[in-house]
Amino acid sequence: MVAPKKGKNASAQSKPGRSLALILIAIVALTGGMFASGHTTPRLGIDLAGGTSITLRAVPEAGQESAINKTNMDTAVEIMNRRVNGLGVSEAEVQTQGDRNIIVNIPKGTNSKEARQQVGTTAKLYFRPVLATELSGANATGTPSASETGGASDKATDKATDKATDKATEGDKATEGDKASGTPSDSASASATSQGRAASDALKADPSPSATSSDGASPSPSASASGDDAAAKLQQQYAALDCTDKNARAKAGDGAKPSEQTLACGQNSQGQWQKYILGAAAVDGTEVDEAEAVYNTQTAAGWTVTMKFTDKGSKKFADITGKLAQNQSPQNQFAIVLDNEVVSDPYVSQALTGGNAEISGSFDQEEAQSLANMLSYGALPLTFKEDSVTTVTAALGGEQLHAGLIAGAIGLALVVLYLLFYYRGLSFIAVCSLLVSAGLTYVIMALLGPTIGFALNLPAVCGAIVAIGITADSFIVYFERVRDEIREGRTLRPAVERAWPRARRTILVSDFVSFLAAAVLFVVTVGKVQGFAFTLGLTTLLDVVVVFLFTKPLLTLMARRKFFSSGHKWSGLDPKALGAKPPLRRTRRPSRPAAGPVDPKEA
Repeated sequence: MVAPKKGKNASAQSKPGRSLALILIAIVALTGGMFASGHTTPRLGIDLAGGTSITLRAVPEAGQESAINKTNMDTAVEIMNRRVNGLGVSEAEVQTQGDRNIIVNIPKGTNSKEARQQVGTTAKLYFRPVLATELSGANATGTPSASETGGASDKATDKATDKATDKATEGDKATEGDKASGTPSDSASASATSQGRAASDALKADPSPSATSSDGASPSPSASASGDDAAAKLQQQYAALDCTDKNARAKAGDGAKPSEQTLACGQNSQGQWQKYILGAAAVDGTEVDEAEAVYNTQTAAGWTVTMKFTDKGSKKFADITGKLAQNQSPQNQFAIVLDNEVVSDPYVSQALTGGNAEISGSFDQEEAQSLANMLSYGALPLTFKEDSVTTVTAALGGEQLHAGLIAGAIGLALVVLYLLFYYRGLSFIAVCSLLVSAGLTYVIMALLGPTIGFALNLPAVCGAIVAIGITADSFIVYFERVRDEIREGRTLRPAVERAWPRARRTILVSDFVSFLAAAVLFVVTVGKVQGFAFTLGLTTLLDVVVVFLFTKPLLTLMARRKFFSSGHKWSGLDPKALGAKPPLRRTRRPSRPAAGPVDPKEA
């Protein structure tokens, strides 16, 4: 009888319990993690569980009707898709509708309010020098110094210059404190006059690149006249601006170009609204290379957003901070402006040349991550307004899911009946393997929901149903290899081990082709089809794990049982039923006679 090879392979063959114990531990650990996470069912997509559908309409800015074109709309869809996925949402659909509408479908269970803010926010970020600032509204008494209006509470400085920034802040406080030592009984007209002078001086001291000509020469008389008119108009708007009024905040700086001075509003750490006159944009938000929300344990800043500039942005940022550090601005600070609202207004004591910056402004974790998300994925090329927000029901999807599950159950039943009819006793191993594969698939899908935001939709369910055939195919390949060895005249135990290397190669090649097809489909498609590809790829990988760590070791153990090893007619391995040849036996050579003296008579 041909015996299995000895050595390393024989050791592995004799200890199939190790593999079974390993996969059992994995199942228990994953199941425990599923219950510990509190997510015991897979997360469902919008077609199965319902969700929120948001319709956004592109609105052209003045004189820019041609900006609404296919290229910009496709770019907006791509950015919105990345933003929503950045929130941990999966299976969200972002697609165009007509020439200027975008539809965003978000599955149930997602923070729809945050998602609405993310997808529609233009996220235009600029770094502008602060020319003048004061408290706005009924709580504004006089003209507070720059250090009193949030410069000390909101910082967005390079980490390496924190100490220098603090010193500059203290110096500005002392200086401005001396200047603001007027009597509280000054008339309103005198206060307004002093504020107007301060604003006028600030407008003349704009250190931004656009404030002077490229060659540093003085502007022409006509340009100076028009500039004076614009400055006077800006002063009037600044004096009349009340940032406590929501409508006034929305209109502040409306229509201003990046190269122009503008007005803006922002809140300090005490929740008080401030109004600003800001210089021309020195750095654009598109020149931010990456942004990340970080919890700062070194200071009391809490959650901050760290930014890294591109090479071009780093140079611009160093230039503007250098000018501000040289007292070329009345406030010695710059504002970080997001969609016409000041989120931070840090002081500068020296040029920041590291290419890194940090935004802090009493953010909580959600706000910091939301801001970092928008900065990382860029500004929308168009302005969008929310046309409608509707709730999507899952009635139709539920019916389709019910029909799909019935089809899957029928297919599984047919596979099991076929295995019972054709493989008889071997079908026990196949059915156990299918159950293990189904259990692992379910648990992993449940864990992937809260982990990576995976949502199970109808195409994903179809992918899981198709995987039943792929998994059963692997068992059939191995079983047929074993039966071929028995037909050659070998008994079951050596047949199981000799059949495995050839079956293993076939299974790996077949699963590799399936996984490659799923990977290509996942990459080149969008939307729901990706759910089908993802599920198909996942179940293909699990098929390899189950066959190697469960099916093969279990068959090795069953081969030691008399029911299978004796070739019972209901085992599916009956040599007579398979038409086996006579048993293979070793052919031994006759032993040679021992060497010795030769008898003369025999010679």
